[in-house]
Amino acid sequence: MSALSAKLAEYGFESNDDYDYLVRCLFATPYTGIRLLNIEGDGERRKTAFAVALARALDYPQILYHDFTDTHPPLPDVILPPTRDELGRMEPPIEPLDRVVSEACAHSEGEPTALIVDQLQAADFREHLRLYRLIKEGIWEVRGAPYVANPRHLFVILISKAPIYHSLRKEGFRLWIGRLPDRRTPFQPADFGLGPEAEAVFAAINRLFELFDVAPTHGELARLLVDLRLHVRTLEHLRLSLYGRLESVEREQLNDERTQDAQQQLLDTARAWLLVEHIEYGTD
Repeated sequence: MSALSAKLAEYGFESNDDYDYLVRCLFATPYTGIRLLNIEGDGERRKTAFAVALARALDYPQILYHDFTDTHPPLPDVILPPTRDELGRMEPPIEPLDRVVSEACAHSEGEPTALIVDQLQAADFREHLRLYRLIKEGIWEVRGAPYVANPRHLFVILISKAPIYHSLRKEGFRLWIGRLPDRRTPFQPADFGLGPEAEAVFAAINRLFELFDVAPTHGELARLLVDLRLHVRTLEHLRLSLYGRLESVEREQLNDERTQDAQQQLLDTARAWLLVEHIEYGTD
């Protein structure tokens, strides 16, 4: 596991995929505007988890977040009293997006700042145009007042379920976060500090994962192995642990007749493995 992968896992995003190459491309390439990452994929909120974990793993002291589908955005730290314009008309409150982006611009003047804009597919197209101007010119305008971002400090992450404005998409580095990782290397006993006595269990685990078409992470499999050694005694126990420990396993897969034999084989080999451990422990 790379240093970046370890830090991403520490901040809540675990994957078998390695994102070191992405970060090198993103931050080692000269930019004339604001550095931008476009996250796409079918990973639902995994995309959000990756964005937040990446900003934290890169040690950004300021991380600001806006979700276009949030119907109850958090209140600002300071609630200003209502104001009137030069004609005496009551001015509406500042929109949540304007507040967050203007804060990001202000913070970027003094320290590295990450701005995460989520669910962009729900935004009015005019907001795409405004974000494009921010990326290209470093300017965000609110009611005629410009807020200027420091391109050396501001890092913008856009997350969308649907294609975004072409010019905005072209300015960033695209990344796909899927429900399943791209990397599907079968784990071996040595990856968990185990010896040859566990090879049959891992063969049964890898066969079952192939039938499920899933690729659990190291952490997920480590927790499943603890269940196999300490708790799993019946087929129902095994199904509960598989569903409870592996994010990508669906209940329908556990009840699929095509996976029943593989589940039973895993249970049988786990029992035999546990018996060997008890014998070896008693002998010692």
